[in-house]
Amino acid sequence: MTWRDALVYGVLALTYLGLGLGYLPGYRMNRAAIAITGAALLMVLGVLNLEEAWAALDANTLVFLFGVMVLNAHLGYAGFFQLVMDRLVHFAKSPLGLLVWLTFGTGVLSALFLNDTMAILLTPLVLALTRTLALPPVPYLLALAGATNLGSVATLTGNPQNILVGSFSRIPYLEFALALTPVALAGLALQVGLLYLLYPAVRSREPLPPLPPLRFRFNRGLLTKGLFITAGLLGAFLLNYPLAQAALVAAGLLLLSRRIRSERFFSRVDWELLVMFSGLFIVTRAVGELGLLGPLEALAKSSWGFLWVTAGLSNLISNVPAVLLLHPLVGQTNTQGWLMLAAASTLAGNLTLLGSVANLIVAEAARREGYRLGFLEHLRFGLPLTLLTLLLAYGWIHR
Repeated sequence: MTWRDALVYGVLALTYLGLGLGYLPGYRMNRAAIAITGAALLMVLGVLNLEEAWAALDANTLVFLFGVMVLNAHLGYAGFFQLVMDRLVHFAKSPLGLLVWLTFGTGVLSALFLNDTMAILLTPLVLALTRTLALPPVPYLLALAGATNLGSVATLTGNPQNILVGSFSRIPYLEFALALTPVALAGLALQVGLLYLLYPAVRSREPLPPLPPLRFRFNRGLLTKGLFITAGLLGAFLLNYPLAQAALVAAGLLLLSRRIRSERFFSRVDWELLVMFSGLFIVTRAVGELGLLGPLEALAKSSWGFLWVTAGLSNLISNVPAVLLLHPLVGQTNTQGWLMLAAASTLAGNLTLLGSVANLIVAEAARREGYRLGFLEHLRFGLPLTLLTLLLAYGWIHR
């Protein structure tokens, strides 16, 4: 091994270590900065040139993500997500009912919109609600975090890794949803049962006191426009219109606004996620050029092995990098393999508090409000939920 090879492997090791941890010890770098820095160093070392790095970017994925983020920003300003949560809360008549409605309501929203967005928007509402009702916040925070992951399994728009799978596989939106929605629904039901067993406080069917209305801004005009364009976008997905193209058209129509300044839309676009994706596309291309996928290919030869390799990598280096690393191992016509990659990478996010960005968003928001959702507390819930849902997904996809 030459000194250059040692440097290349060292850069890759540090890049994936940072992606897994979310930071590099001693440096103030997030995942986006780590991915871009890793890509830049690999180019400096001659693994790729700028033209090859540029060709590695998947424009469909980046455009699709951008379009969905603009849609989420518009609906957020309209008060749509808060309105839905307000309605769901008022259907709940007891602590157990609240758990059920929160779980399935969050799951459905996460299937239609990006799960990280739901975690950001709904965590403060859940904390305010449990405080008002004098309920323990931890089981409801776990329900929120778990449901954002479980619900997002159902569709190509549910989370970033599913968007990647859709871009690479070209599986139609409806076919994907029909295949994995049963897994999502069964997983949400399992989550309710598990929280019921672990937390006696949520078992109560005693009537809740009258709930005060949640405080949020609501704009009927923005909501009407947003829902109309959302319906059109979902219709385009169901008709198998190109996903990225449909999302970009929707974003353009939403940006054509007399009520909201463009800067406000762009302030809610997760540019860091887009930058991280760009860096990861380049790093993954470098891994392929170096021929480093051989050991993973050997481990993932069987569908059973592929399940556990995907779940393990998703927790070691995070789910998006795992999907980017593993997707070359899935044949273009292997629909079962693509579905397993999407399901396993997403469901594995519930294993630990560090397993998904949505978990971290919920935990950090709770910390700012004075509540602690610890690693072991989450593991007690996440470990059995992840194992059960992975087995469920495997059995359903390979039935």
